[in-house]
Amino acid sequence: MQLCNVCSDETPKYRCPACKIRYCSLGCYKKHKDTCLPLQQPEPTVAKAKDALNKESWTVEDLLHEDDIIDKVPLQRLQRLGQSKELRDLLCNPHLRQLLCSIDSADSKDDAMKTAMQEPLFVEFSDQCLKVVENEAGNL
Repeated sequence: MQLCNVCSDETPKYRCPACKIRYCSLGCYKKHKDTCLPLQQPEPTVAKAKDALNKESWTVEDLLHEDDIIDKVPLQRLQRLGQSKELRDLLCNPHLRQLLCSIDSADSKDDAMKTAMQEPLFVEFSDQCLKVVENEAGNL
């Protein structure tokens, strides 16, 4: 079992989008971000850039073939998100819906997520999502 790369006490729930280390809480993220060393991203080739422009939409299969399989959630567990009364109740909040839309439409999703994680409502939503998908028994 893995431990948080920052405090080494808890099981990590999150991964830094910049350097990919794992951490367990907002407190550990705040400690980490001051010393974060982002991984160098290779420059995309012209062919990849053109291919990205030609794609109109994505599928679940596209996501399943990304690297870093350790963080993938099985489709059956993702489907539990749509069945969660707690998540539906949270999504009734117009401020949360606006936050989600702003993340979805942001050019820099990493920066948008960092900003959203400063909002207690978004942290509550994120924690509830994790609770639903991490629940082995499927209790909703």
